[in-house]
Amino acid sequence: MLIFHSRRGLIAAAAALLVGAAPRARAADDPAVVAPIQQLVDGLLQVMKEGPGTPYQQRFSMLAPIIDGTFDLAAILEKSVGPSWPTLPPDQQDMLRQEFRRYTVASYVNSFDHYNGQRFVVKPSTRAVGNGDQVVQTQIIPKSGDSHELDYVMHQGTAGWRAVDVLADGSISRVAVQRSDFRRLLARGGAQALAQSLRGKSADLSSGVS
Repeated sequence: MLIFHSRRGLIAAAAALLVGAAPRARAADDPAVVAPIQQLVDGLLQVMKEGPGTPYQQRFSMLAPIIDGTFDLAAILEKSVGPSWPTLPPDQQDMLRQEFRRYTVASYVNSFDHYNGQRFVVKPSTRAVGNGDQVVQTQIIPKSGDSHELDYVMHQGTAGWRAVDVLADGSISRVAVQRSDFRRLLARGGAQALAQSLRGKSADLSSGVS
């Protein structure tokens, strides 16, 4: 999620939530767990190569179905909102799902907007972290300079394996970071305040393109 304003922000945005304290378990090698993340990095690479010369909305449309197929956005949003989620009316839940999806896709389009010889490595072996979840490890390797690790916590649901958290440098949880922000906004102004914040951030990330 997830919430990132630049490639540097993507690496830095995060506090351990789902797996930070989990013991390491034996590695597995299940292609079904890894497949959504491979699809994601392939899509990100394609969008990066399109670059800012391709209209934002076109890049958004390219990446949106890949984000949908990679992440369980509904689960991420519910975990970020926390115990108050079931108390929200259905129309407010739908509004937040829509704004959170737009914001998540916009974050990735904005963060991965240039190609300078970077490459992605997706490790085929996964790491179990409890509750049946698995972690898929990836690296972003620039043409020069240090590489960065992004790990994806994968949960198996009715739609198959989907990411439910992103861990920067192996431990920093995106869900934990946005959980604090989301709950503060909800406490201050309810679902409307959170939706307005997400809407404004999406507009900033897209330079005002709707």
